[in-house]
Amino acid sequence: MTNRPRIPRPTIDPEAVLAHLHAARSRPTPATVWTAAADIPGLLTEIERLAELLSRAQWDFADLLAATRATLGADREGEADPLSYLRDAVAQHQPWPLPDERQSE
Repeated sequence: MTNRPRIPRPTIDPEAVLAHLHAARSRPTPATVWTAAADIPGLLTEIERLAELLSRAQWDFADLLAATRATLGADREGEADPLSYLRDAVAQHQPWPLPDERQSE
């Protein structure tokens, strides 16, 4: 079993979106413009999904940073088990389901 990081996969095809945009710019027919415009809802959904993932990562980082600061402070003050703060934070951490996984449930 490998411990590979869970990297969210894009829900859009950036190359296709760029191809649609370039086609609409180079030859602005109704079909090319509508095809490019049809990509907008998917792009907005992807932006929302990535913003949610970023927010989750920021909260996780803040929690771990607070536990690290508490651990360092406890060590400076000579507490018997300063690592307990980090152990507690790690034990409470639950992996976040990726937004695309949550929708498939």
